[in-house]
Amino acid sequence: MKTILVDDEMEFVSALAERLALRGIDADWVIHPEEAISKVQEQCYDLAVLDVKMPKLDGIALKDRLQKVCPQMRFIFLTGHGSREAFEAGQCAAGADCYLLKPLNLGELLSKIQEMGMKKKLEDDSE
Repeated sequence: MKTILVDDEMEFVSALAERLALRGIDADWVIHPEEAISKVQEQCYDLAVLDVKMPKLDGIALKDRLQKVCPQMRFIFLTGHGSREAFEAGQCAAGADCYLLKPLNLGELLSKIQEMGMKKKLEDDSE
């Protein structure tokens, strides 16, 4: 699955990309939402892992922009703010394939990425 990671914390997102690469998942990463939009306009990704709280353009608004360019893209949201219940009650719960809290459990993220990869394969096979 082509994956893009978007988080305004450079150390976090670059380390996450490195840890995923060690486990066979090649992920591009950016620290500015505008960069993510540019990358998605160049190539469509299967999955975007988005931080919810970012300056200028939050993860929820970014999801809407990315989905216009690449409608089949799936989304995982990450946040260190609030609770899962507060997030799920919010406006983007219906549009999220998954929601994970920071500090991130890498095993949980890997499991969700694999689960989404299986769903994509099933969808591709049914077409």
